Amino acid sequence: MKYQIKKRITGEIMYEGEANSFKEFVEKNRSDLRGSDLRGSDLRGSDLRNSDLSGSNLSYSDLSDSDLRDSKIKNTQKEELLEALKIEIVE
Repeated sequence: MKYQIKKRITGEIMYEGEANSFKEFVEKNRSDLRGSDLRGSDLRGSDLRNSDLSGSNLSYSDLSDSDLRDSKIKNTQKEELLEALKIEIVE
């Protein structure tokens, strides 16, 4: 199937190509996902290590069981990332 990853704000196409799934496509292009629109994506169990996710829209995404070691996000994305990882902070 053919997939695209677009910029969060402008909708400009960052990456376009073919893969067996969107998860596989994102993993292939993981090194620079800055400012990408990944909202609502099912990326459970993805290998996104060393990814630059800073400024990306991760809302409503599922990144549970994903490998995000050495990945980058902006400080303002902490809550969005915790939600995408299905992590609940309890007091």
